[in-house]
Order: sequence, then structure tokens, then C-alpha cells
Amino acid sequence: METQPPKQPPTISSKFTSVLSKEINREVILRPSVNYWQDAWRRLKKNPLAMAGLIVLILLSILAIFAPMFSKFSYEAMNTTMKNVRPNSVHWFGTDDFGRDIWTRVWIGTRISLLVGILAALMDLILGVIYGGISGYYGGRVDTIMQRIIEIIYSIPFLLVTILLVMFIGPGVSSIILAYAIVGWVPMARLVRGQILTLKESEYVLASRTLGGSSARIILRHLVPNALGIIIVQITFVVPSAIFVEAFLSFIGLGIRVPMASLGSLMNDGASVLRNHPHRLWFATGVFSLILLSFNLLGDGLRDALDPKMRK
Repeated sequence: METQPPKQPPTISSKFTSVLSKEINREVILRPSVNYWQDAWRRLKKNPLAMAGLIVLILLSILAIFAPMFSKFSYEAMNTTMKNVRPNSVHWFGTDDFGRDIWTRVWIGTRISLLVGILAALMDLILGVIYGGISGYYGGRVDTIMQRIIEIIYSIPFLLVTILLVMFIGPGVSSIILAYAIVGWVPMARLVRGQILTLKESEYVLASRTLGGSSARIILRHLVPNALGIIIVQITFVVPSAIFVEAFLSFIGLGIRVPMASLGSLMNDGASVLRNHPHRLWFATGVFSLILLSFNLLGDGLRDALDPKMRK
């Protein structure tokens, strides 16, 4: 009886597949090449709450611009025979004490609120960014003097300045914007100063100085663009803050003049008749809450999307 030779265990080499070096493409780009803003947009799109806030803001802006244009009723047209009508197929949001269409007045008020927020953001960009950039870049005695001025301005309550301007100049958008031009830009200036202090020691700033770049060019072309991420995030919180101030002033009777509507004045009118006509408060309050919530959600999403530490 023949004995069969024992089976040889498989060699290590038989467990692997040989790959020739010529088949290896070492130049394959496994991740698409994107810049900072493209990568931030990609990460923002992955945040459902931030995208929902952005979409809601776009829809509200479209309605604020176009809804009054295509409405059959003017925001100031009175009709005493149609006072305090409940929402129906003709007056979608009902009417007020003077028979004015609340649908039109709500979107006019939204337009005013968004305008105030955008103008306040522009004040922050113009005054806060430039002031903070100069203070942080020059440092030393210049920075010390400029920061003492900011501390004096910051000690003045913003709401008090706004109320005083409304009393002397009169209620309206101009009073609120002027108040922001006086004291509202201070938080942005302090934020930008801190960023510039960190960035001004970077290599690209030294290279620009070596090549003869002026201070204004270094601030505007190199430092501010690299701090733009945190500036944008701050703007998303400045806008709802300005909208809230306008609504509060209108609510207490120091805001937009009648017959012009604002969300604050509409909420004030609705609160006075809440027991008998609650619909007059619901719609203005709902739009106002949506604006604030959407800006806050978008701001949180932008903060995460623009954070370099979150980049993968």
C-alpha cells in the first residue's frame, strides 16, 4: 500500500496577487480639488437645519419683495366695511381695524425688517471691519487708544441711543441705522481686531511687507479676506439682532410710522385684540419667529462650515 506524500501547506506568496508596479497609478486624485469656499459650501449643504434656514430666508425674501406687488390691496388702503375680517379666500390673513389687508401689510413689514437687518450688517462691515482691522494691524499705542474709544462707546446702551435718536429725529429706519452707525458696530470691531492680531504674524503678511505692500493693501487684500469666515458668521447674528430691535421699537410705538407697517407694529396691534381676533397676531408673529430662527440656524451652520478644523 503506497503512502501518499503529505500535502504541502500553501506558501505565503500564493495568498497574494502580484501587482506590477506599472499598473499602480500614483497620480490618481482620490479627493476632488476644491478651494476653501467650495469646501465650506459642501459642508454647509450637509447640514439640513442650516439649509432649511437658508431656504426659508430665500422664500421670505421673495414674498417680501413680490407679494405686495401682486396683491390686489394696498398696505394703506382702508375699507371700513371690511373691518376685522377673518382669513378667507379674498383676504388671506384677514383685515385689521381699518379694513386694511393684513397679507399685504405682513409682507411690507417683512420687507422693512429685512431692510433694517441688511443695512445694520453693512454698518458692521464698513465701520466694524475697517476699525478693527486698523486697530489689530498697527497694535501698540494706536491699538491702545482705539480700544479705549471702543470701551467708552461699548458702555453706552445701544437701546438707549436708539430711543434717544427716535425721540429727536423721529421714528423710522434712519434712526435705527444711525444708532447702529454710532454704537452697533463695536462687537464686530473687537472680533475683527482679535482675528487680525492672530493673522498679522503669518508668513504671507511678512512676504507682502517685504515686497513693499502698503498697510492698506495688506489689511484689505490679505488680512480681512482670511478673517472673512468669522465675519460672515457674525453678520448672520447681527441681522436678527437688528430686526429684533426694530420690532421692539415698533411694538412700543417708537418704530416705523403709521400707515407704514412693520412686524413689530403688527404684533402690537394684534396683541391688543388677541382675545377677539387672534389671527391678527398669529401671522406677524409667525413670520417674525421664522426670520429669527432661520438666521440663527444658518449662522450655526456657517460657523461649522467655515471652521478650518472641521475640514476633512
